[in-house]
Amino acid sequence: MIALFRLLPRSLLWICLVLCSVSNTPVLKAQDWIRTGSGLSGQRIRLAAADFKPVGGDPQVPVLKASFDATLYNDLANAGIFDMVSKSMAPPVTPGSPQEINLTQWAADPANASMVAFGALSASSGRLVVNGWVFDAKNPGSPQVLGKQYNEVANEDNARLIAHRFADEIIARLGGGVNGIAETKLYFVSARTGTKEIWAMDYDGQNQHIVLKLGTTSMSPRISPDNSRLAFSSIGKEGWTIRMYSLELGRPVAFPAGVPGGSNFSPAWSADGVKVAFSSARSGDPEIWVADSSGGNARKLTAFRGPDVAPTWNPKTNSQIAWVSGRTGLPQIYIMDADGANIQRMTDGGYAISPSWSPGGQFLAFSWNRKYGPGAPGGQDIYVMDIASKRWIQLTHDAGSNDYPSWSPDGRHLVFERAIGRSTEIWTMLADGTEQHALTHSGKDFMPNWSWK
Repeated sequence: MIALFRLLPRSLLWICLVLCSVSNTPVLKAQDWIRTGSGLSGQRIRLAAADFKPVGGDPQVPVLKASFDATLYNDLANAGIFDMVSKSMAPPVTPGSPQEINLTQWAADPANASMVAFGALSASSGRLVVNGWVFDAKNPGSPQVLGKQYNEVANEDNARLIAHRFADEIIARLGGGVNGIAETKLYFVSARTGTKEIWAMDYDGQNQHIVLKLGTTSMSPRISPDNSRLAFSSIGKEGWTIRMYSLELGRPVAFPAGVPGGSNFSPAWSADGVKVAFSSARSGDPEIWVADSSGGNARKLTAFRGPDVAPTWNPKTNSQIAWVSGRTGLPQIYIMDADGANIQRMTDGGYAISPSWSPGGQFLAFSWNRKYGPGAPGGQDIYVMDIASKRWIQLTHDAGSNDYPSWSPDGRHLVFERAIGRSTEIWTMLADGTEQHALTHSGKDFMPNWSWK
């Protein structure tokens, strides 16, 4: 998303705009409501992930096993719903089958595991075979919770892929039926090659690679719900346009609505993939427009003085759009019906931008400087607001300028941009603000977007 407010010096905005009052909504010290709404609440399951047993003498096995073991453990640790048993507390055994596991050892101190993931890994004739199980250590009479077999070409990428798939199976089975995110992708902008281009990576920061190289500045990548197309804004001979790239065809495809007149920014997909909303200045002021995903039937939704930018759809109902508007002065977050009716202001002060709607439709994440203005220094941080009550919590504190949050499809995680000095990286955290860590390290990475699945 490109906020047009970012294109103007803030000092200039202060000459032209009246400072909005700071919100009087109380900060909730307890974050129980966000944990409950995002599925992070309740007692975490104590889960052990045993190192898998190597089978056979293929020379690839040690490398494949090391990659698999590390990926599986990290995926489960990142899920936010498990209390992981440290490898140092695990019994000194490597069970490769149900007949080889001693549940009493795993259930006893120091491991004290409730559940144990274990299995065997082999390579033969260029194929990697993994058999994995999850057993309930507290129910030795009927312990099996999950059993899976995977068979792929033997290489390190597929060892990671199988680990992601097994982790997602475990998370879905033990996490209330919510699908895991280990196979999801993150799309982002990187200038590490000298030009701001669209890149992608695995959800955990691995496998970073360029998606398309246009040789010009590209911004605001947004992946379609079916993962087949990328919408983004790019500058060219026609100015700033909304462009579309087919990941299936490996080439750009037409999007006529994104070209005509004015600057066109910040595309956003509807949850069914049928519509794309975006900001366009073709009629004068930047307004929110919506078009078919093929680029036809473009129509304007807003008509107010001041910029309207950064739309995002309610993925649960597909009937509402949140966006940023400067109609009352400094940018604030608003919501409206998908036809432009029933406009409601959500924030009431400071400098609020970059909304992202949670998969369950309950929350908005956004970037907010609540104390923006002379004499009241503040910070640009990530906040989450409960839409029904307008309660909010601050997730980032005293760590650079934080912007462009994007929800994971399980609603338990957020990815965002953090700028410290001249270095900007992609970070991730749980939806309650805990377990923050960087995914990129080039110093030139921006505007992340999490895939829908």
